[in-house]
Amino acid sequence: ELAVPFAVAIAREYESTVYAMHVLTPVPLAYATPESAAAAIEGLEEGAQAGMQRVDAQLVGVPHETMLVRAESVWSPVEQILSECEIGLVILGTHGRTGAIKLLLGSVAEEIFRRAGVPVLTIGPSVTKGLHNGGQFSRVLFATDFTTEAQAAAPYAISMAQEHQARLLLLHVMRDPDFKARKRTAEDSVANAMHQLYELVPQEAELWCRPEATVRFGNPAERIIETAVELEADLIVLGVRSAAGHLGAATHLGRTTAHKVVAHAPCPVLTVRG
Repeated sequence: ELAVPFAVAIAREYESTVYAMHVLTPVPLAYATPESAAAAIEGLEEGAQAGMQRVDAQLVGVPHETMLVRAESVWSPVEQILSECEIGLVILGTHGRTGAIKLLLGSVAEEIFRRAGVPVLTIGPSVTKGLHNGGQFSRVLFATDFTTEAQAAAPYAISMAQEHQARLLLLHVMRDPDFKARKRTAEDSVANAMHQLYELVPQEAELWCRPEATVRFGNPAERIIETAVELEADLIVLGVRSAAGHLGAATHLGRTTAHKVVAHAPCPVLTVRG
């Protein structure tokens, strides 16, 4: 329910309606007795209803609708409401602290942000801090691998930083080089990457911010999360491929990278489908 205050703040800022949905999907109960299975399902439904009542109370003061939906998958009702209500932003709230739960929730989030045709703001299971500063972001971190899909998110990162008068942090992660054999090549690559990062920001943006660029080496997901922690970012922005594309590439846009960032990021993650 950490996502609700973000939804309220955004709805107030843009005078929008919030559609709050909780999807109840089938629970695997292969080894349960009929009695225990019925009790488990009833408990889940009661918990969901209580949760939606709390959400409804938090949304008082902004136009909203709450929905408790039963479906075979989370994406199906999400797709329907995106189409019917002309949604401009999906805010996805998750919960759970264990590794298995994080992976599961990361998978659900990934299906949504790769299929949705609008930006998706995910408040992942590792986000421990709620909304602060009246809903203002103070440090926006944009991570990119310079592909077309990744670059599609750059205008959103710049716009968010401008609207919130936030520091704009730009990050590119490269593979670990063999410094002994290719030190000069690595230095040239870093310089080129730094130039590309600064080129992402329009010149007029210098009127309101000074973007800060950094290049790091190693695993993209790990470095993105580490950088977010070190620089105290309160929003990460990523470009992602659509579900129709190849999801396994080991880049910022690959399945494992986006999945891990959403599941383990210490702050909300805004994903934009390229």
